[in-house]
Amino acid sequence: MNSLFTKILLWFGCTLAITLVGSAFIAGQSARRNASDLESPASHLLTFELEEARSAYETGGRPGLQSFLDTLERVYNARGILTDETGRDLLTHEDQTRLIRSSTRRRVFSFLGMAGTTVARTSEDGRYCFIFQVPGGTVGTWFLTPEHLFFLVAAVLLCYWLTYHLTSPVRTLQKAVERFGRGDLAARTGSTRRDELGQVARAFDRMAGRISTLVDAERRLLLDISHELRSPLARLGVAVELARSGEDLDSALNRIQRESDRLNSLVGQLLEVTRVEGDPASLRRNVVRLDELVRQVVDDCGIEAAAHGCRLQYEAPAAVTLEGDHELLRRAVENVVRNALRYAPRDTVVDVVLENQGARAMVKVRDHGPGVPEEALPRLFDAFYRVDRDRDRASGGVGLGLSIARRAVELHQGTIRARNADPGLEVTVELPAHPQ
Repeated sequence: MNSLFTKILLWFGCTLAITLVGSAFIAGQSARRNASDLESPASHLLTFELEEARSAYETGGRPGLQSFLDTLERVYNARGILTDETGRDLLTHEDQTRLIRSSTRRRVFSFLGMAGTTVARTSEDGRYCFIFQVPGGTVGTWFLTPEHLFFLVAAVLLCYWLTYHLTSPVRTLQKAVERFGRGDLAARTGSTRRDELGQVARAFDRMAGRISTLVDAERRLLLDISHELRSPLARLGVAVELARSGEDLDSALNRIQRESDRLNSLVGQLLEVTRVEGDPASLRRNVVRLDELVRQVVDDCGIEAAAHGCRLQYEAPAAVTLEGDHELLRRAVENVVRNALRYAPRDTVVDVVLENQGARAMVKVRDHGPGVPEEALPRLFDAFYRVDRDRDRASGGVGLGLSIARRAVELHQGTIRARNADPGLEVTVELPAHPQ
């Protein structure tokens, strides 16, 4: 009885049973009352039987009356009695005044059929009284027919379906909550119902997705910071020891400054991306001139390109605008450009092309380096993934730049992908833009 399904089913079933039995009882009681109503068909039938019994008695005497009453009992399965004006039975000479009086009095439990039904009608001249008596039967048999039972069973089946329809999403939600409580953050109801229960289920899905996003963002931030801070901190320790020894103090201090700046920049990128991932509503949406943003990144990376012995070549249309966070977009484009410079051979060009395709803007960055194996392309934007660990270590990469770029681009409902350009690698950033 603690089950909501059982409670609803029993409630519906009892309500239907009471309604069905009550309506049948009212119909039966109405039929009985109609016998006392002079204008009802039942009253006309009783008057007709009175006249027939009187005619049979007056024309055929007691044998004629007995024959009529036998026919009446055989056809209607009911007993008929014809009395004189004093209430004495014309066949048996018994006093039937008690039956005549009882026909006008309601009997206890008559609605259950425990007592017989008795109605009486007196002739207009008062000489005769006809008593019609239906014997008592089993409980409810006089008003519950097989048709009633059929519709009762059909109603119970409909109640069962309705109860299942109402409680099924509750059970699904219960299972999803239990899974989520056990640590399965991917548990969802997946409800498509449009009623209030579906709204509750979808509200849980949104809540679970929000919690899952926050937990994943926290885990990712801790993983990124713990992994990425080790190398700069180790180099800082070495630089501090060199500074203490007094050998080449200026070089050691410069090294400390570079590593500090690098740590500060890295932590800023990680915190900014993680903040927006944890709360997408905090994403600042301003109108950004993407062509000017990419040009600024190219200008800022020019010194780094010269240090690598290569150069950057930028090509863009007149203007491209979109809505988004200027700082996140700048970090994404900058990480892609710096990744290309890291693997660009000397005396080569890194092409940066901005294309305007109406509702979409595409930033393509291509180097002329060795590219990557085809099987490595799907994982190129995973955090800390390295195609060649020794080469990445020598070039200073730790496998976070493209991962941060991917996360920043996806926060702007964009996509980022890479392909081998033979030679080199081409990374394409696609973002929704304002049509010109």
